[in-house]
Amino acid sequence: MSVTTIQEKLAASGARFGSYRGAETPASFGDTAAEFRALLKGCAIVDMNWQAKLVLAGEDRVRWLNGMVTNNIRDLAPGHGNYSFQLDAQGRIQGDLVAYNRGDYLLITTDRAQAPTIVAIFDRYIIMDDVEVADVSDKLAAIGIAGPKAGRTLASAGIEVAQLEPGQVVDIVWRDIGISVARSAQPSIDGYEIWFSDDNADKVWDALQIAGAKPAGSEALGLYRMVRGVPRFGVDLRERDLPQETGQHYALNFAKGCYIGQEIVERIRSRAILHRTFVGFEVEGEPPSAGAKVQVNDKNAGEMTSAARVPFPSGERTLALGYAHREIAVPGTKVRIGERNATVAALPFHE
Repeated sequence: MSVTTIQEKLAASGARFGSYRGAETPASFGDTAAEFRALLKGCAIVDMNWQAKLVLAGEDRVRWLNGMVTNNIRDLAPGHGNYSFQLDAQGRIQGDLVAYNRGDYLLITTDRAQAPTIVAIFDRYIIMDDVEVADVSDKLAAIGIAGPKAGRTLASAGIEVAQLEPGQVVDIVWRDIGISVARSAQPSIDGYEIWFSDDNADKVWDALQIAGAKPAGSEALGLYRMVRGVPRFGVDLRERDLPQETGQHYALNFAKGCYIGQEIVERIRSRAILHRTFVGFEVEGEPPSAGAKVQVNDKNAGEMTSAARVPFPSGERTLALGYAHREIAVPGTKVRIGERNATVAALPFHE
C-alpha cells in the first residue's frame, strides 16, 4: 500500500503505526490514555486512512442503491448522507456504510477492510442498471475530529460549520484550499470528517492541531467508540447478526420500499420477534476474551463481542459490548461473562 503524505508526516512525528480497519494508521502518539481523554473531554484529531471511498455514478444510481441498503437513499437531499446496513437475502448484515448525495454522484464511505466485499456485492447486482462504481480511496485524504470541543476547534481554525446536521456535508474554500466537511452520520459519535487532496495534508492537520486538537491514534479511537456504544463491523457486527439486534435503529427506514433483506427486517418489526439486543456491560477485573458467553444462573443469555480496560479521568474501568437476551437486557442486571462478574449497563457509558 502506498504511503500518503499525511502518513509520512505522522510517521516523522513519532507515531506508532498498526493495522486498523484494513489500513496502516497511527495506533498511538505515545500516550493512549491522554489521547482517549481528549476525545472524551476535549478535542482530538485522527488519521482516517482506513476509510474507503466509493463513487457511484450513472442515471440509475439513486434508485439502484435505494434497493441495496437499509436506509432511505431516494429522499436524501444534496449535501446529506445517512448510515445503512448492507444485508443478504436472509436479512443478515454483510457490511455497513454511509451514503452521501453529492449531486451528480453518490459517495459511499466504509472501512477499507469491508470495501472489497461491498464492491463485489454491488457488482453482482448491477445487471441492466446504469450504475458505475469507482474506488477513489487513494485520491481523497480524510481526517477526523471528535470530542465535545470539536466544533469550537474547527471554528478556531477558521472552519465555520457549527450548524451542520448529522450526515450533512459542505464544500468550502479554506485558506485557498478546497475541502469538504461532513458531520458524523452516526449520532452516537458527534464528530466531523474533513476530506481533501493528499497534498494539502500538512496544512489541514497543522491548523487543527494549532487550534487545540490533540493527535489520537486508533487505540484511543477504539476506546472512545466503545464508550459511546458504537458497534464495529467485523467485531460487534457480524454476518450472523440481524439489523434490529444491533440497536442502530437510525440505519433502518421502514417506509422506503423494497431492498435486499427487507422482508426479514419487516417481519421482525411487525411481529415483534426480536430475541436479543446490543448492550453494554460493566465488568469486574480484567477484560474477558471476545466471544465469552454471558450467563445468568449458569444459563447462556448472550455473548460479549469486545471489551477493554478504559482509562477514565476518575480511574480505570473494564467495559464491554455484546448481545443479551431481551429479558435480561436491563441496566443493573447482574450477569457472568466467562469467569467475571458483570452488570448490564445502558449505552453510551457514563463516567
